[in-house]
Parts: sequence; structure tokens; C-alpha cells
Amino acid sequence: MTITTTTGMTTMTTTPAMSQELETAIDRENKRESRLKKRDLALAVATPLALLAAWELAAATGVLDARLFSPPSAIAVRGAEMVLNGELWGHIYATMVRLMFGLVIGAVAGIGAGLLMGVWRPFRAALEPMFAALYALPKIAILPLLLLIFGLTETPKVLAVVISVFFVVQINTLAGIMQIDGRITEAARAYRATGWKLFRYVLLPAATPSIMTGLRVSAGTAIIVITAVEFVASNDGLGYLIWNSWQLFQPATMFVGLITVSIIGALITGLIVLLERALLPWQHSDNTKKKAK
Repeated sequence: MTITTTTGMTTMTTTPAMSQELETAIDRENKRESRLKKRDLALAVATPLALLAAWELAAATGVLDARLFSPPSAIAVRGAEMVLNGELWGHIYATMVRLMFGLVIGAVAGIGAGLLMGVWRPFRAALEPMFAALYALPKIAILPLLLLIFGLTETPKVLAVVISVFFVVQINTLAGIMQIDGRITEAARAYRATGWKLFRYVLLPAATPSIMTGLRVSAGTAIIVITAVEFVASNDGLGYLIWNSWQLFQPATMFVGLITVSIIGALITGLIVLLERALLPWQHSDNTKKKAK
């Protein structure tokens, strides 16, 4: 049986043999993709394990000074002790509270400012030069001013995170609005999509990928800032733990703090990626549809 399909000026004839070959090719490609995913997962797990094993061996053989670079086994023992006695949980809680408040407030403010600057030209003209100048200012350099205003309270620590998150998210949100093709908005207006409808169904969905990129970048920046702030202006938190253990020459404890910070960063980034998948399902369904075809 021969199937003939006509599209415009092109006529395509599909035979059963061709259909079978196509199905075979698709099946082969799916199997190849499955093998690649398994390989990638194996590499993702094996690489850090191999590095830890090399670190352990180097410390045991004296290639690395175990007094400075505590072997992973010693770090694991120290970490377990800190978990069991509750010391590590207290520092994690202090850092997470500051980080979450700063991330949420900074992200909401940054998204709001970026959207307003994108849709309202006078607002953009008034604030864009000032924001560009403030963005270049090292965020940790603002901490002394915040401490001078608010004292040694939680407010300057949270505000340092808010400021660092705000500018990254605002810039990415504005970029997401500005890069929308003018023909798309013209077509939307032709179908009477104006005001809130234009914003809700055209501008916001188109800018959301850039917003999510800004959130991922700002999450890493926020962790760096809160850790640095806790170095000098806190008596608790993971930053304080790292700095204090360095001063007391406790490298195992310092490495516990560093590893915990990296784990928190990975978890927060993972949560943002899951949020992106929930908000932008069409982006992640495209690949599935292509494979199905």
C-alpha cells in the first residue's frame, strides 16, 4: 500500500518499507539517547567519587598535608558529629532564614521592577541609568553602610541578599521583555489583546524564560553574598562557621561548612529548575514530541 501526501507544491509518497525504516530509525535513536543518559548519570556520580578517593589517597600517602587538607573520611566523621550534636543544624537554619527572605524579597522586587521598566518607557528611562550604575557596585561593599544604618541586627544581612538578587533578576526580566519580537505584539494587538490580556498572555510568558535564568544566577550570587556577610557580621550561620573554624585552625570543620554551602546551593538551583519546568512545560515537551515523531 502506498500513501501519497500533498503539501503545497510538494508531493511525498510513503511506502510500508519506508514507514518501517522510519520506525526503526526512531527506535534506534531512542535507544541511543537512553544509553547516553545512563552514561551521563554514571559520569556525574563517578567523577566526584573518583576525586574524593584521590583526595583520600593523597592525604593518606602524604602527597597532601592532612593537617591542612583533611581527608574526606575525617570530614565525614566531623560532619556526623556536628549533625548529631545539633551544631550544624543551627548554622544551617540561620543561613537559610536569611537566604530565603533575601531571595524571595529580592526576586519579587526585581521581577516587578523589570516588568514595569519593560512595559512603561518613562519608568525605564528614569531608572535604567541609575540601576546600571548601582549594579556595578560590589554588593558586599554596601554592608558597612547597612550596618551603620541598622546596626548588628538581621536586617542588614537580609538586605545584602535582597540587593544582590534584585539587580540580577531585574536585568534579566527587562531583557526578557525587550527581546520580544515586535511582530508578536502587533499580532496580539490585531486580535484585540491589549492591557492586562497582552501582558498576561504575551509579554509575561515570553519573558518567563529570562526571569528563570535570572533566578538561577541570583541564587548563586545570594549564597556567595550571605556567606561573605556572615564572615564579618554574624555570630552564627555557615559563613561564620567557615570563618571561625579557619581562625581556630579546624580544617575539618571548615570543609564541613564549605560542603554544606555547596549542597544548599545545588538544592536551591534544583528547586528553581523544577519551578521552571512547572511554569514552562512547553519548553520541555518539545524534545519529547520530536523524539516521538
